[in-house]
Parts: sequence; C-alpha cells; structure tokens
Amino acid sequence: MRFPVIGPVVGAVPVTLPFASIGLARQALLGTVPASARKLLAPGDTGSVQLPASAPLPNPTLFSEITAPVADQTIVSKDGTRLHVRVFGRPGAQPLVLSHGWTCSTEFWRPQINALADEFRVITYDQRGHGRSELGRARLSPELLADDFSSVLSGTLAPGERAVLVGHSMGGMTIMSWADKHRAEVARYASSALLLSTASDRLTAEELVIPPMLRNVPGRPVLVHALISAPVPTGLLPSEILRYATMGTASTPEQREFCRTIVNACPRRVRGMWGTVLGRLDIANALDNLVVPTSVLVGSADRLTPPVHSYRIKDRLEMSGNLESFSEIAGIGHMSPVEAPEMVVSEIRRLAGIPASHRRVG
Repeated sequence: MRFPVIGPVVGAVPVTLPFASIGLARQALLGTVPASARKLLAPGDTGSVQLPASAPLPNPTLFSEITAPVADQTIVSKDGTRLHVRVFGRPGAQPLVLSHGWTCSTEFWRPQINALADEFRVITYDQRGHGRSELGRARLSPELLADDFSSVLSGTLAPGERAVLVGHSMGGMTIMSWADKHRAEVARYASSALLLSTASDRLTAEELVIPPMLRNVPGRPVLVHALISAPVPTGLLPSEILRYATMGTASTPEQREFCRTIVNACPRRVRGMWGTVLGRLDIANALDNLVVPTSVLVGSADRLTPPVHSYRIKDRLEMSGNLESFSEIAGIGHMSPVEAPEMVVSEIRRLAGIPASHRRVG
C-alpha cells in the first residue's frame, strides 16, 4: 500500500531539521507529556507539501466549551480500579476511542471532541492515576494499561460494534500493549487504529531532549530513565522548558498554555511511577497483532518520541500488511493532537470512512 511520507520544510524550501544546558534538559524531562504533527499528503502523492513551518494552524476549538451531549461513567478495570470515562455525541453513532498520553487527561482531546462529536460517538477515558481515574494498588505495567483499555472497550461498545482506536504517546503504547495481551479482542473491537507520536521500545535510548553534546556519554540511558521517573513537581517548570521538551517552535501561546495546564494537573507521584514503566517499555512484537488498518503520524520536531520510533513502527506494520498510512509532519513537536488538530481529525475521519469490505482484520 502507498503511504505519504512528509519531509520537513521551512518556508517552502526543503531542509533537514536537526534532531540547552544539562539543567534545561534535566528539567524538561522531569514531568511533561508528548505530541506532534503538521502536514499531510493525499494518498498517492509522491512529492512533499510546501507548507511554511512557521505558519500557525487555526485553532478556534482549543479552549472552546464542549457543547456535544456527554455521558460520564465509571468503568471498573480487571483489578477493581475505577476508571473515569466520558462519552460525547449521540448514542448509536460510529464510535471512536481516544487514549491520551503520559501526564494528560480526557481534556487533552478537546480539539478532537469539538470537531468530531457532532458526527461520531467519541469515547475518552482518564488513564489510571490521571484525571479522575484511580491509581489502584496493582504494580504499574504495560499489561495494566492493556487491561484498562480492554475494560473500557468492553464497557462502552455494544456487541458487534467496532471502533477507530486512537492513541497518543502513552495512549499509543496502551493500544500496542492491548494488542499484545488481548490479541483476540483486536478483531472484535477495532475497525482501524491511529498511533500518534508514540514508541514501542528504546524510549530512553533515543529521546532527543538531552543536548547533543551529552548523547554519547556513558550511562546516558540510565540518566534519562532517572529523569523521567523523578517525582518532581511540574509546576516548578517554566513554560519555555515544557515547550522545548514537548512542542515545536511554531506552537502558539494558546497551545502551550493549554498543554501546561493539563500537564500541571497530573500528580507528580503518578508521573514518576508511569515514567519508570515507560522507560523500560519493549512491546515491538505487539505490532504483529494489530491486524487492522493502522496509520502512524509523528512530528519531525518530536523530542520525546522522535521520528525514528514511528519509522520502526511503520516498518513493522508494513511487513505484516497492516500499515494504512504514514506521515511525518514538519515542525511539529510531541503534542500532535494540540499542535496539528486538523491533521489528526482529518486522519481519524479517513480511517472511519474505510469500508468494512476493504479492511483486513484477523
């Protein structure tokens, strides 16, 4: 299958974007979330779209109040932990299930909810320990993410109903972990999937937050792991450090403040505990079980889960015949659903429109 690959461009001139002191890098890693994306080629195109990387995307729905009907519910996961779930839109509409990233919450999906809830049933939930979901007593692990996701799917989808699954950063890791542990559920619950700014392994070995001059020092992966698992209050971090670690240079003040507010709401203990889990993640084999059309999207300026991760995911999905599309978007950082909401919404709509007869499932 053909798929779009978008090289970075600045001012319509193709360039190669290189992928701040020790203190800056250390602070940037101490408790932030990811996301990124910025530009899409139509299926079948072979050249790059000439989009100035400095042009901010219009974003009128970022802080807008959500007006779609919403139903709040509590779903109990397999270990008894209570998860907070929000379902937007009208009952019976085509379902979308959105899984947010590290240190975020259901609020992170506000641009997508505002854009899609009039047409779809948008199902969101707070990851364990985030937002209004309990942390529980079980040892945190990718398997626990998988069980939580399984509980959300079984608790919100009607018999025979299948959804477009969307995961950003840790949310993408959640979908992969679920496919690994609950392989039989993929054909039962998923029609397609979208993996945004995420990784399947080698997270601490290949981040780009640490300055270039320190990337080859002995013990660097150990240092990075210690930083992302440290329970330091995010409120101590200046907004510019959060921007450096998680967003592209073209991000707007509104986008940065939106992300800062959400990240600051995550308890530091939760951030540190999940950081420990993600730093040791190794679920690449799970991609072989994601047997539905799957798109991958990443920003060229993503420092937390750099494009190298998405390229490996793309290659694995392509080998199994399940890659639907791949897009690297110039100038966007780790917060793709916020930095490039139109691109994310467009791909979700496209995946939702794939006829059932064209899907390879199982």
